[in-house]
Amino acid sequence: MDEKMLKKLTNYSVVYAEDDAGVRKNVYELLSLLFKDVYLAEDGEEAYELFLMNKPDLVITDIKMPKLSGIDLATKIRESDHEAHIIIITAYTEVDFMLQAIELSLLRYIVKPITEPKLFDALEKFLQSKEKTNLKELAPNWYYDNLQKMVLHNELMYELTKKEAKLVELLLAKDSIITYEEIEEKLWEGEYMSLNALRLMIKNLRKKLPESTLKNIQGIGYKL
Repeated sequence: MDEKMLKKLTNYSVVYAEDDAGVRKNVYELLSLLFKDVYLAEDGEEAYELFLMNKPDLVITDIKMPKLSGIDLATKIRESDHEAHIIIITAYTEVDFMLQAIELSLLRYIVKPITEPKLFDALEKFLQSKEKTNLKELAPNWYYDNLQKMVLHNELMYELTKKEAKLVELLLAKDSIITYEEIEEKLWEGEYMSLNALRLMIKNLRKKLPESTLKNIQGIGYKL
């Protein structure tokens, strides 16, 4: 995994569940260098509680654990969250396990022993999957990255200001006209919005978007 990919992991949090204290300590030391937050669990029940409490971006769990197995943990998570990213660590490659894993839409499974190449391969798959959900298409070959707050076009990256990013997200979420009143309320947050300030922001934002993407609806507001 290259340095750019490793840096992206620092935006995310992970729950790691493993009942073997030695393995848990070793893998935790590596994960804590990569992720923003690492929540440790000694069994499946604790992992599930941590998942509910912290809503992590990723769950990494051993398959054989007390109280709740990795498969049971993934099954419970799937009852309320069909998008959660789950990686299971296993010593098994039997057909029954593979069928269960397919049904649970696991991101990846790692066969023991855990090695850095195996772990990094799984984490790279996580990043690829996560980035797909973060990207919203604006036009052919133009995307808004919700995590990085950037507009991407081929090899070009345009960083957005806080207000610019909020406006793009409002427009994408509503998929209709955003009125001047809504812009003032959501972007200026109670402060007075002058027309000059709005026009300047729109002018700068248009330079970072595909041509004719942001349309002014005279007297009302803007739409994509």
